[in-house]
This record gives sequence, structure tokens and C-alpha cells, in this order.
Amino acid sequence: MTKQRRSQAWYGKLDKDGFIHRSWMKNQGFPDHAFDGRPIIGICNTWSELTPCNAGLKGLAEAVKRGVWEAGGFPVEFPVMSLGETQMKPTAMLFRNLLAMDVEESIRAYGMDGVVLLGGCDKTTPGQLMGAASVDLPSIVVSSGPMLNGKWKGKDIGSGTDVWKFSESVRAGDMTLEDFMAAESGMSRSVGVCMTMGTASTMSSLVESMGMSLPTNGALPAVDARRAALAHLTGKRIVEMVDEDLKPSDVLTKEAFINAIMTNAAVGGSTNAVLHLLALAGRVGVDLTLEDFEKGSEIPLLVNCMPSGKYLMEDFCYAGGVPAVLKEISKHLQPAKTVLGGDISVYADGAECYNRDVIHAYDAPVKPAAGLRVLRGNLAPQGAIVKPSAATEHLLEHEGEAYVFENIEDLKANIDRDDLPVTPDTILVLKGCGPKGYPGMPEVGNMPIPRKLVREGVRDMIRVSDARMSGTAFGTVVLHVSPEAQAGGTLALVKTGDRIRVSASKGELELLVDDAELATRREAWKPEEARYERGYAKMYVDHVLQADRGADLDFLVGKDTRPVTRESH
Repeated sequence: MTKQRRSQAWYGKLDKDGFIHRSWMKNQGFPDHAFDGRPIIGICNTWSELTPCNAGLKGLAEAVKRGVWEAGGFPVEFPVMSLGETQMKPTAMLFRNLLAMDVEESIRAYGMDGVVLLGGCDKTTPGQLMGAASVDLPSIVVSSGPMLNGKWKGKDIGSGTDVWKFSESVRAGDMTLEDFMAAESGMSRSVGVCMTMGTASTMSSLVESMGMSLPTNGALPAVDARRAALAHLTGKRIVEMVDEDLKPSDVLTKEAFINAIMTNAAVGGSTNAVLHLLALAGRVGVDLTLEDFEKGSEIPLLVNCMPSGKYLMEDFCYAGGVPAVLKEISKHLQPAKTVLGGDISVYADGAECYNRDVIHAYDAPVKPAAGLRVLRGNLAPQGAIVKPSAATEHLLEHEGEAYVFENIEDLKANIDRDDLPVTPDTILVLKGCGPKGYPGMPEVGNMPIPRKLVREGVRDMIRVSDARMSGTAFGTVVLHVSPEAQAGGTLALVKTGDRIRVSASKGELELLVDDAELATRREAWKPEEARYERGYAKMYVDHVLQADRGADLDFLVGKDTRPVTRESH
């Protein structure tokens, strides 16, 4: 008999309660010795046919179970809400916090000693981590992995990134609708997440750089047998972590978050990582702010992947993956514990780069100083962000007149008007797309270029909003303006014709309207009527924090590690 484990409060008691907990589990064919005090490992699975990115997690769960049994543990798989980024309306981000609640309460309520988090699609990984961190049992991540490279007409095409490009080409008359539809089937050739460096692959890479997964988790393709082997080894490792009592709070330190920020800059990662890291930090009590993301602004872009480059995640994997990147930025990494128990530097031991056109050397980068920039000013007193690696360089320093869309319906109704009064120097502004306003903060910040300008060959212009954009998207897009319009931020007061100044080098986002005029406008301003009056969405709108705090719910910040002592019968 090993030391008393958490699960023994469910399965170790020789009374009516123990009888109920054990007996009903035995109807699945588990023998007596499964409850003899060995670690019970929960496999938290976000598999769903409505989440194509996670469609391979059934097989990975079986591989995890093999590893758990091998190490002397007892694996039990359980489902939680699955968030399909490409399938959910109005946006999967609305439900990230609901998934986190599902994960937290499932872990707390059931008799398990450690948890393996199986996720992948954009919001599943951060949602699971937020929930697990709030209970703080030993936890480890296995990601679903990216799809194989898209293929069309003999060339590679990338999830999301090429969708935006093809769509603009159709609008410009440079691509036929038939070709556009033909590319659809060739883009997604296997289960797995976007094979561009979108949010899903960004988060799996950052999880690896934070030491919350085993090495190579970030880039192995979903259908590569080595991912199943990684899942097996993860199952084995979580049993050891339970014995060591190695918890998320031991791994997710301030240093680990800084390492993630550095890695995000080096791989050209998604702007969405900002929201997810801020929210996760809030759960573990780490004081992470937008200012910390500026520490990565001088890290060069090393990974030549879409949308900031030309290659895809399959190529990134074969070139050396995250370990090779960690080796290149090793001088900038902070000492930090990992799920292996040692320092994160071990993840780079023996790493090699096999293709320098995919993973560049630190002193010969794809782009210099390409990390995210934080912008502030009267238009975003609590901050906004821009991704220089995916932007047009000359637009990062710009002043121009605003053309304002009051909400997403206004944009969709008018963006293709031939008489839209815009030029390439115009700054497009979109309101009502923040956490409260949409609600849920959708990926609409990379607004379409007005059709009249697309026909003239324009493919980028400055866009400013309180929305997010897909990690697969590109362009000079200012995002996460905080406070958002619906919360009464200055964004709500912008009018068409106002002048706006953007300076990435100075970190400025200024509405060039005097304070007296803004005060007059504020007196006349009213928020849009709430779109939801019941259920989770109502609770979300009432309690969601602004983007600069990760858009978590205010009552979920922090953790609760108290044991559950009351029984159900």
C-alpha cells in the first residue's frame, strides 16, 4: 500500500460511501486491485466530432492509458466541453471560461490524483490549463498536433492564412470561385489543428516552452506515430509526477511565463497568446501584465512559418521544432522547473536545426525585433497590441483619418460599397467586438480590405478594434483595444473623419481629438442593448474582465485547492 492519496477519500473507505464509489466503477470491469491505492489519473478529453482539430484525441487517450497502466496507475477518461474554433457561433472565445469551469469542477468533484489534459483547438488548451491550475493537482498536457500540410495545385497551402488571401483574390476578381472552392478540400488533409502558426500551434508550442508538456509536444503532426508515443510517455510521466507531488503551481512561475513570451516572439506566435497567458497567470497568482509582453519585443522572428513566413508546422517539426528554437534563444530563457522536474534548459539539450530556411539562427533571423508591441494612449489607456511580424512595416508608423463601423453588421453591410469614402491611408475602426460587446471577443479584427481598394491592389491597411484576430491572420491590425467600446472605452467615441496616430516604435495609439470634444461625446454615448439576458452568456457579460486582464471571469481569478469533504449519499 502506497501513501494515502487524494483518490482514497473516494475509493479507500471501507464503509457505505466507499462501497458506492467502488461498486459502480466496477460495472465497467475494473478489478479490486485497481482501487488498491495506486494513483488514479484523470484523462481530461476535449475530443468531439464538432471540433475537427481534436478529432484525433480518442487515439491519443488510449496511448496515454497505456503509459499510465505501465507505470502502475489507474487511468480514467472523462469528457469536458469541446470548443471548435471554426464551428462555434458567435465565437469559441465566449466559452473558454466555461470550459475552464467544466475542467476545474470535474477535477475537484472526482476522485483523481493527477490529470492529463488532452486538447489542441485554440481555446481548449488554455481553458483546460486554467481549470487545472485552479485545482492544482499534478497536471500535464498532450496536444492534438497540427494537420498535415495543405496541398492544392502542386503547392503547399496553409490553414486560415491562405483562406484570407484566396478570399481577397476572389473579391478582387483575380481568383475564380471554382478555384476557391477547389482549394477547400486540399487545405485540410488530416485531423489536427491549423498547420500554420495559428493560436492552436502557438499554444502547444508555448506549453512546451513553459515546461507543461514533454519536449516535442509543440510541432509533431497529429497523425505522426511519434505523437502517440509522446502520449504514452506522458501517461507514464504523470504517475511519477503524482508521486513527486509536482503541481502546476510548481511549473507555472513568473519565469515560465516570461519564457513563453520569448518563445512566442521567436516563433511568430498568435496575438491570442496574450489573452490566454494573462488569464492563466491570474489563476496561479502570477503578476503578469501587458508590460511583460514588451520584454519579448526585441526577440527576433526565427521561425519562417505562415502567417509571418512561408512554411507550415509540418516543416517546422522536421526542421527541429520547439527544442531547436529554445536552443537559439537559450541566453534569454529564465531558469524554470518543468513537468520533468528539471530546468527548461534540458528541453534544448541535443536539439539540432535541420533546415535553416525554416528555423533561422538567432543572429540571422527572418525579421529582427519582431515580438508583439503594446500600444497605449487615449484610445487605449489600458493597452492594445499589434503583431509587427505579420504587419506591413511602413504602416507601423502612420497617421490617418478614421472610417468607423459601429458594429459587425455595419461592417458587413458597407465594406463592399463602391462609394465607401476610404483611401489606402484610411484607418478602419470597428466597435462592439470586445468581451462584453459581441459578446466573447471574436476573431474579426482583421477586417476585410474595402472591395474598391482590393480592386486597386491594396492588400493591407491599418485596422483598429476591440476584437481579436485569428493566429493565422496577417496585416497591420491593432487589436484588444482596452477598455472596449461596450464598456465605455474611448473607442466608443471615435467618429468617421477623426484622425488617429499609430506608432509601434513609441508604443502609441492616439485619437487626435481634444478632451473637451471627447467629454461632450461621452455625455451623449449609450452602450448597445445587451444581446443575451439569460444563461451562461448573461453571466459572462456581467462578470468578464477586459482584455488587458485576459478576459477571464472576475470570480474565477485565483484558485481553490480545498478538499471536498461532504459525500453525495
